[in-house]
Amino acid sequence: MNPFKVVLRAELQESMRSRWFIGYTLLFSGFVSMIFIAGVTDSYVLGFTGLTRLLLIFIQGCNIVLPIFILMTAVRVIAGDRDSHILEYMLSFPVSLKDYYWGKLIGRYIVVFLPLVFAMILAVIIGLFSGGVPWGLVVLYTMLLLCNSFAFLGIGFFISVRVRSQEMGVAVSLFLWLFLIALIDVTLIGFMIKSRISPELIFTIALTNPVQVFRVVAISLFDPTLTVIGPAAYFILDRAGRVPFITFGLVYNMLIGLSFAVAGYFSFKKKDLI
Repeated sequence: MNPFKVVLRAELQESMRSRWFIGYTLLFSGFVSMIFIAGVTDSYVLGFTGLTRLLLIFIQGCNIVLPIFILMTAVRVIAGDRDSHILEYMLSFPVSLKDYYWGKLIGRYIVVFLPLVFAMILAVIIGLFSGGVPWGLVVLYTMLLLCNSFAFLGIGFFISVRVRSQEMGVAVSLFLWLFLIALIDVTLIGFMIKSRISPELIFTIALTNPVQVFRVVAISLFDPTLTVIGPAAYFILDRAGRVPFITFGLVYNMLIGLSFAVAGYFSFKKKDLI
């Protein structure tokens, strides 16, 4: 059998048997279920109701939880195999570094994205019984989740290759998550506003943050005028427009993930593996 397929299948089987995968699946599926049980789909707030309202809340949860979940699992892949000497064992077989690395990455990507697909399917089923399904919105949001997941998976694999241990990888991931969630959006932007830096420069720097891009694109799917984000809406809509910005968000996050994944691969090839 092709070595790449062997590594891919082994990664899928190992990950799906693990406790984190079960917990990860239950978290997102349970989150959707709890939103429905709480009666949110029957409420009407700011023009949102039914499945649209459910997905709007689901977005806020994904924006915070999804990056750290993916980072925490991705950084353990190669670093964990190195610590447990599985990497040394795998490379004793006729498996190339290319097959090993990309087999692990694609396998983990499938495993990371599957629970999100289950959650979206559950949301669609709920929507069928609560007033209809906005299919275009569901497809766009699923694509956004797909791109955002790949962005942080690529970053996680890069960290996993560069660090010396799983513990160091987890620490780096946690710091990066806090930096993207808090420092860029609160501390850094607050400092720049206080320093009277050009608003255009502030918005541009903010939109280099994949978490912020995910948030704004997700909001734009529900609120075409972006009224909830304030003055930044004028910068985004006047300079780009809604559809080009959504396209930018999807492509940008995929490119972030691909860039870090490729950088991780070349570092993996050159680094002392054992």
